[in-house]
Amino acid sequence: MTDWLRNLTIGSVLEKNAELRPETEALVYPRTGHRYNWRELNEEVDRLARGLMALGVKKNEKVAIWATNVPQWLTTMYATAKIGTILVTVNTHYRQEEIKYLLKQSEAEYLVLMETFRGYNYLESLYSFAPEIKEGHPPAELPHLKKVIFLGDEIYPGLYNYAEVLARAEDTPPTNLEKAKAALSPDDVINMQYTSGTTGFPKGVMLTHQNIVTNGYWIGRGQNLTDRDRICLPVPLFHCFGLVLGAMAALNHGSTMIILDIYSAFDILVEIEKEKCTAIYGVPTMFITLLEQKNFKKFDLSSLRTGIMAGSPCPVKTMIEVIERMHASEITICYGMTETSPVVTQTTKVDSLQKRTETVGRPLPGVEIKVVNPETHEDQPEGEIGEIAVRGYVNMRGYYNMPGATREITNPEGWLYTGDLGIFDLEGYLIVTGRAKDMIIRAGENIYPQEVEEYLRQMPHIIDVQIVAVPSKLHGEELGAFIITGEGAPEITTKDVKAYLRPLISGYKIPRYIQVLDQFPLTASGKVQKFKLREMAIQLWPKI
Repeated sequence: MTDWLRNLTIGSVLEKNAELRPETEALVYPRTGHRYNWRELNEEVDRLARGLMALGVKKNEKVAIWATNVPQWLTTMYATAKIGTILVTVNTHYRQEEIKYLLKQSEAEYLVLMETFRGYNYLESLYSFAPEIKEGHPPAELPHLKKVIFLGDEIYPGLYNYAEVLARAEDTPPTNLEKAKAALSPDDVINMQYTSGTTGFPKGVMLTHQNIVTNGYWIGRGQNLTDRDRICLPVPLFHCFGLVLGAMAALNHGSTMIILDIYSAFDILVEIEKEKCTAIYGVPTMFITLLEQKNFKKFDLSSLRTGIMAGSPCPVKTMIEVIERMHASEITICYGMTETSPVVTQTTKVDSLQKRTETVGRPLPGVEIKVVNPETHEDQPEGEIGEIAVRGYVNMRGYYNMPGATREITNPEGWLYTGDLGIFDLEGYLIVTGRAKDMIIRAGENIYPQEVEEYLRQMPHIIDVQIVAVPSKLHGEELGAFIITGEGAPEITTKDVKAYLRPLISGYKIPRYIQVLDQFPLTASGKVQKFKLREMAIQLWPKI
């Protein structure tokens, strides 16, 4: 692996772009028409970094960001990286209980947020459980939280707005920022992404400069990105897909990012044509909706060359149509998990259709992968399916404040156990065959059943609940809930469950299907046989 990569920080790569290609477009935000070249982007990042320092933000403190794909999301990421602050990414679908949990568990000292997304008001949610913020006092529910920054020009009680933070840059001499950058190490934790992982409630995955800079470099190399490429990014920046595969790959190769804040198949097609995008990112579901868009044939997509499809297996038919109808002949497939920065394997432009649909490619440079016995973690005999284990620069530093959970999936020799099952073919391509754990993946989003089960067990009249994956043509998997109710309980419908969960958790975690049972199938020792529930789910609910 290239050694010089190990010595880079996010800020140093941004500054190199500003030096080498100052007038090349770095960022385009179609909704408002904002355009930044690399020089302008770096200048705003420096102003924001100095403004944050003036507010008291220090190295190793944590800044959570709860916003969609807007330019300020990226400037915040780069600015916090320059001063050594840890950016905590927040899922835009989070609701009150989830954001409260994340802010508490991460011990975030600062929160950056927008006002609303898809009808849900982030500010109202924050004020409801932390009303002291309006008066400028530390909230009792969030003892670590010091300040809140609003991503807009409006003024709200107890909040700083983005323009005000930029203006505060004058209170921090440029030399102070230079000192902060000089104190950085590529091994510093700079990013925390919350993932459901393989067990329990979301965990903060701690990633370093080296983790995501190096991973972004090789992901971009896998697509042959250059500063002439223009990447359409409709995937969320809070997710490792948008942040690392997208923003960090673009940063490493000086490519232009065209970011979209709300998913719309029509808008994506418009921007690909208008901005002459050469790359497009998404999960298979997204590509399917693009191809099925009723005005698809009216758009000129001939500028497309490459991109990434990840999150779930790609149907052969979809891959053929992406190559032939969307002109993305060099589209690649990636595999990984948040805990591995995230990508560990990738296909290439010369790989066959079969390799791009039946495998997830070969290991990236600097990444070791082996297949082990899921129970003993001993190497599996060649040709046998086992749990996929990963070692290399990609591995996370651990879960924040969860040493026990970290030990559950890592060992002292540096191996990280993914919970996925797989096998290598004769040419060294990895084939993912399933999961050793119960995690559900819906349209690229990881969902651990236990989290949703815990919320549902608090619903009136529900005694117990078990959630399983239900196959879905569109999303890969949906959630099905098997419920046991108390004696004399009223009928509980899917509508009831959705109404109860909607204010509490993200919409994508809410079960699509509900079935009430008298009892669960059990083993002789009394454990629930989830495999039998999965079999029942396939019989009960059609694959749609």
